[in-house]
Amino acid sequence: MQRSPFVILFFTVFLDLVGFGIVLPLLPNYARELGATPLEIGIIAGSYSVMQFFFSPIWGGISDKIGRRPVILISIATSVVSYFLFSQSHSLWFVFLSRVLAGIGSANVTVTQAYITDITDRKSRSKSLGILGAAFGLGFVLGPPIGGAIKTNLGIEAVGYVAASLTFLDLILAYFFLPESLKEKKPHAEFRFFSVKSFSKAFQEPAIARLLVVNFCFTFAFVNMQISVPLLWKEHYAQTEQNIGFLFAFIGIVSVIVQGGLIGKFTKRFGEREVLTGGSAVMMLGIGLLPFVPELWLLSFGLVVLAFVAIGNGFCTPTNTALVSLYANPAEQGETLGVLQSIGSLARMFGPVSGSLLYGLDYHAPYLVGGMALFLCLLLSMTLFKFELHHHQEASA
Repeated sequence: MQRSPFVILFFTVFLDLVGFGIVLPLLPNYARELGATPLEIGIIAGSYSVMQFFFSPIWGGISDKIGRRPVILISIATSVVSYFLFSQSHSLWFVFLSRVLAGIGSANVTVTQAYITDITDRKSRSKSLGILGAAFGLGFVLGPPIGGAIKTNLGIEAVGYVAASLTFLDLILAYFFLPESLKEKKPHAEFRFFSVKSFSKAFQEPAIARLLVVNFCFTFAFVNMQISVPLLWKEHYAQTEQNIGFLFAFIGIVSVIVQGGLIGKFTKRFGEREVLTGGSAVMMLGIGLLPFVPELWLLSFGLVVLAFVAIGNGFCTPTNTALVSLYANPAEQGETLGVLQSIGSLARMFGPVSGSLLYGLDYHAPYLVGGMALFLCLLLSMTLFKFELHHHQEASA
């Protein structure tokens, strides 16, 4: 594996996610301060993922055509603009527009994953994707408490300015130090705003189809929790925005430990499919217990529950991506990973709306629904394992 570009990619993703982490935990309560209804909170948060859904295959396809580096640079620049707009957001429409642009920019996750597949071999891919996931986790370690402290002391404008500045630093770093990773470009490749063909092709592969559904299930459950839990902690546990930021940071710390240090050892010992199944079970337990933590136990037993959420998500995300990349046609890595990212974005569309509306009905509801989604994820993961085992037995016979 080429260490130098990997290190630079790690830091570009890290800076991008710090900017993202600064804004995200503040969004539900800030939208409510501006007079948003539960449905409007869900729509604003979901707009980010709507753009990711449409633009992930676009960025992935374009990166197969012209290379990973220019797409990464363009998408980061889009994020800079989005955070600057957020700093000027004193109405729901401006918040909405800033999240739309942020979603377009952050759809580059597909391309960073494709970059990793370009510079790694099959044996080290899960570990490398896990380390990249640790960069995401580190962003959540620093972003939420920074965002909470800035809003508390300096106001929402400063939050947007800091996020824009960090993302601009990310752009400079990538421009000067990130080389191109794609050795063989496809200059005649086609890409569309929305390609039914790409999705159809991916779902025709049985193993990939299962993994795409699994990805939807655990992503939906996590985002369903992510958008409602700031409201839960503020209204039912009397936590300040700064404390909420620290709780999100705790999730990030555990994710860093799992994805940066444990995922490689676990996948090497047990295999990707088994780790995916175990991660689904642990995450299901964590999310299902969240609203039942006694108020006085939030910073004791509540942290254990949050650790379950972070561990499960930390196991599921990189192993699911690694398995999809291993099953995909090497010439279509960007396109297939783009479909995977779009499926995740589809879950992130429904998750915020579901979390907001369900929370408005009953504050337990988002976590019970998320737990059911993860139970389905668990069943599908086990089916994937049995399917592959049966498939290999038939091939041997």
